[in-house]
Amino acid sequence: MNKIKNNSLRLNDVGREFIFYVWVQKKRDLGGVCFIDLRDRSGIIQLVAREGEVYDTASSLKSESVLKVNGTVMERESKNPHMETGDVEVELSSIEVLNSSLDLPFEIVDDTTALEDTRLKYRYLDIRRNPIKNNLITRHKIMMATRKYLDEEGFIEVETPVLCKSTPEGARDYLVPSRVNKGKFYALPQSPQIFKQLLMVGGMERYFQIAKCFRDEDLRSDRQPEFTQIDLEMSFVDEDDVMTLTEGLIKKIFKETKGIDIELPLKRMKYDDAMRLYGSDKPDLRFGMELCDVKEIFKDSSFQVFQNALGEDSSIVCIKVDGKSEEFSRKKIDALTEYVKTYKVKGLPYVKYENGEFTSGISKFLSDDEKKALIEELELQDKDMLFFGADKKNIVYTALGALRLKLGNELGLIAKDDYKLLWITEFPSFEWSEEEGRYLACHHPFTAPLDSDVDKLLTDKAHCYSKAYDIVINGYEAGGGSIRIHDEGVQEKMFKALELSSQDIEEKFGFFVDALKYGTPPHGGLALGLDRLTMILAGTDNIRDVIAFPKTTSASCLMSDCPSDVSEKQLEDLSIKTVK
Repeated sequence: MNKIKNNSLRLNDVGREFIFYVWVQKKRDLGGVCFIDLRDRSGIIQLVAREGEVYDTASSLKSESVLKVNGTVMERESKNPHMETGDVEVELSSIEVLNSSLDLPFEIVDDTTALEDTRLKYRYLDIRRNPIKNNLITRHKIMMATRKYLDEEGFIEVETPVLCKSTPEGARDYLVPSRVNKGKFYALPQSPQIFKQLLMVGGMERYFQIAKCFRDEDLRSDRQPEFTQIDLEMSFVDEDDVMTLTEGLIKKIFKETKGIDIELPLKRMKYDDAMRLYGSDKPDLRFGMELCDVKEIFKDSSFQVFQNALGEDSSIVCIKVDGKSEEFSRKKIDALTEYVKTYKVKGLPYVKYENGEFTSGISKFLSDDEKKALIEELELQDKDMLFFGADKKNIVYTALGALRLKLGNELGLIAKDDYKLLWITEFPSFEWSEEEGRYLACHHPFTAPLDSDVDKLLTDKAHCYSKAYDIVINGYEAGGGSIRIHDEGVQEKMFKALELSSQDIEEKFGFFVDALKYGTPPHGGLALGLDRLTMILAGTDNIRDVIAFPKTTSASCLMSDCPSDVSEKQLEDLSIKTVK
């Protein structure tokens, strides 16, 4: 007899005998006849045990016990159209219990009510549920499609080191103490960035890797302390080359995992335009509700809040919610006001446009000219709702962008089975850090500035833009990359712009700077977040659902109880003492 997977059985298998290795999903004992749903990775098949020794064994089985079953495929009298194998069942001839199961901490069903902490503690049981199992299969399909596509495009898969030099110019490193070199530390890689660029110096021309990366940062639903990225680098390319190749990869992934044909080329939008229209560098384009700058309309406003936002570095921004004014009670508006305040704006002025009139909110502060201008500029219709933000530009656009997303979700404007993809391009080279009192690299210090902005590296950092690009899917940054600096002189300017001393440069990047002197080709690349991409394609908003053994938001593993204490002897070997 042959071994077989449950899900392959159909009517043309009736009368054939097979061996099954399965788990007990559930059991229904009708007295003299016992029906058991048997599960393997492929799916469910119903087994029938009738009177006799096999019935006695079957009727005593516990859920999630592991069995070896011999049986004959039979046509079911009462077919189940909701099961792929619902036309057939297996008549039991022999059964062997390979391993019984303890009572379960939660039921192995798709729609579980178990708390996430319980599921994470018993993750090996949670993986038996279809949602988690199918997510891991989707992840596998993405990796297989990636390897096949990049191999066909001439890429070589190369593994880069996991024990690296600490170069803290981004998120915090995870440090690994060295026993052999007392008092010194490795760092786990935040990305393979330097090494993949060195592979271009080494003449590999096209590299890729499905790489583990580590960042010691605060977590949320779409972040983990250790994550996986599809990492690639190419020589003799520009931005268009990298984006075009990546689009082909994304198209293949969507087709092979979801059966969806992505239309190419993808939409492209400059960073400044994304912030102006959506208040975000990762806009969700599944719905409209674009932001509108109305500062010019209110340049002579009598409303103090607007008067205070007429400076060069401030703005007055509006969101229009079409035809929904009746859905906004005072209680709901107050809740939205408190929400935007978490983004540092001082309030959320609003008006309703009903029956040709502006009502409620700040309507009494609007002049006739301002009302007329709003109607024309925003093309107002009956029952439109307007929300305003008035503050520093960097604050107000971010706050209204977050409000736009919240309204889109709460008002049901987002189709969950829709996918909108685009590129965000020409990111700023630098961002100001209040904490450090200096400009930091917006992406990383190896990102090439636009050719027209090279001289701005040292003279006008606030208006220096880079050859960087992010791919955005449904409001998530799914990946990003850039053309790299391959010229030693430009790299030196970048380090100076970041206020790194000669000693800092030598200690952190000396070996890399030296490599640039030996015939470095122009090159660029990109990294796709495998976890996040799987999360998007799996239709979940929790990244832990697509990782086999994830960490919690406190960066701990409830199943293995790590991080954990280690022995004094281990610490002594590493010349380490802990401080409470």
